[in-house]
Amino acid sequence: MTDLVKRACEYATQAHRRINHRRKYSKQPYDVHLEAVARLVAGVTDDPEMIAAAWLHDTVEDTPATLGDIESEFGLGVAELVEELTDVSRPGDGNRAVRKEIDREHTTQASARAKTVKLADLIDNCRDITKHDPRFARVYLVEMNQLLNVLTGGDPDLYHQAQKAYTKGMDKIGPASAGDKKDEALLPQESSPLKHPHLRRVFIENFAAGDIAGSLLSFDADKSSASVRNILEQQHHDVASVRINGSVQGYVRHTDLDSGDCADHIRHFTRDQVITSDAGLNDVIHVLTRHDQCFVTMFNEVTGLICRDDINNPVVRMWLFGLVTFVEMVLVQMISRYYPEDGWQDKVSESRLERARAFQAERQRRNQICDLVDCLQFSDKGQILIDNEMALKRMGFETKRAARRVIREMESLRNNLAHAQDIVTHDWAQIARMAQRMEEIEDQ
Repeated sequence: MTDLVKRACEYATQAHRRINHRRKYSKQPYDVHLEAVARLVAGVTDDPEMIAAAWLHDTVEDTPATLGDIESEFGLGVAELVEELTDVSRPGDGNRAVRKEIDREHTTQASARAKTVKLADLIDNCRDITKHDPRFARVYLVEMNQLLNVLTGGDPDLYHQAQKAYTKGMDKIGPASAGDKKDEALLPQESSPLKHPHLRRVFIENFAAGDIAGSLLSFDADKSSASVRNILEQQHHDVASVRINGSVQGYVRHTDLDSGDCADHIRHFTRDQVITSDAGLNDVIHVLTRHDQCFVTMFNEVTGLICRDDINNPVVRMWLFGLVTFVEMVLVQMISRYYPEDGWQDKVSESRLERARAFQAERQRRNQICDLVDCLQFSDKGQILIDNEMALKRMGFETKRAARRVIREMESLRNNLAHAQDIVTHDWAQIARMAQRMEEIEDQ
């Protein structure tokens, strides 16, 4: 194992374990999947950058690390491979089918090296999903087949293995039958307030990238690096856009400007790095899970910039607090559905119940009408539902442990929002998960 591969292995393993990322079905540490993909790639090439990218292929999508972090740690070659392996679609692009089509087009443009790593990823995921989740496997295998159509440039041996895995998977799950939806029919259909047209407008339209974007300094391509670097330092900016023939064509980073002109250090915008000023904050979060900078356009030209630190902006904090509040509303709705007539009370300790009763009495003294469940702590509401198997499944959790962790993290986010703490440092993973959940709700 080369030094590059060893460092990539350690970096990826630590990044995923830091957020307790596990395989969905086996609950094994996520690096089990990363190792499997790296082994498949190492079986057809000794290219250290490709094997390193195999270890790192999910790091940008699933952990707080960005493509900038990958480049700083492992160099431009590895970062470019990871970028090719990272989906570029955003929540605002449309439903799952539309986004998958966008991501396939991105894969079509990928190098043969990146396609080889993608084939290894498909092989291991296909084996895992068809073994444990026949229902979702039907969806996954359709998408896998579509991807195989654009991965012919990858390693021939891995392509053949991927085709075999696909065929074996299709044989294993067999044709769809009416019974496949039997269990699903037993689940009550929740009416999430986030699906209400008015509330959707509040979150999608009333909070936009343009509300938090900062101005982006712009320089001509022939401007000397030294002068641009000085200006950026004086104004405390990390990046600036670069104009070629009067039109913004890319950007430069302060740390790159060590010699020559801006043109010598220009970086071109990637599709998933640029959004319009009216794009929702959900899209902003999505971009910043992958990149250090989110660029914002107005009248088809990049004019603004958003970085992770900007997520501490009061507008974003208000948006996030609203999301947490609506999640809490959903929890209350589910409790009422699964435990009618306050049948949940034996799920809460007597001391927590007494606290809720006291809070209810105080609110009633002020002529505020509320049910006892409304006066519970956020964590109490979550725990009530976690103890109900059907509710746990409806919330999308495989285990009680995973649900408790998410509830705990969401309560931490709410507390940090309420007390003006730095939410980027403490709660970025939870913020990213909430943005992803909003995306899933839009698909339903």
